[in-house]
Amino acid sequence: MLKITIPGREMFNEKTQEFFYTKEYTLQLEHSLVSVSKWESKWNKPFLGKQAKTIEETIDYIRCMTITQNISPDVYNNLTQENIDEINKYIDAPMTATTFSNNKGKINNEVITSELIYYWMTALNIPMEAQKWHLNRLLTLIRVCNVKSQPGKKMSKRELMQRNASLNAARRAKLNSKG
Repeated sequence: MLKITIPGREMFNEKTQEFFYTKEYTLQLEHSLVSVSKWESKWNKPFLGKQAKTIEETIDYIRCMTITQNISPDVYNNLTQENIDEINKYIDAPMTATTFSNNKGKINNEVITSELIYYWMTALNIPMEAQKWHLNRLLTLIRVCNVKSQPGKKMSKRELMQRNASLNAARRAKLNSKG
């Protein structure tokens, strides 16, 4: 969870020709599958896609990440560049000590949406409470589950023939048989 403070500011109202001050707000944010799902249901496009997001889409994702209750939509207009940088740093953080030594295998060009991630969770028996984890941590768990559930390395023909020969020899010795 990330906690940010949006500072209060002095602003000028053109209509009334008066200065006014905005209040300081502290928001708690969570970059999770729940947030991504909310955002995708509004924008009807994949959050994890390669296409850049507009300012409006980015601000709306921050709104979807907010777990603090009763925040006016106008508050998000007062986000500073420092706030946005801090949020982006949080979104990009791995949130796990797990690392992968290489990226062997096929590069998957599949479009990843929240529904696909929910499918992976279901297929891998990951509890639904994980939908509230930091998204990068959840994706790392999914990747670990995929790696660990892969079948063992296939044997070469030579290794297979050697193994079969030794099994046959052991059986012949055990049963006192010649063939």
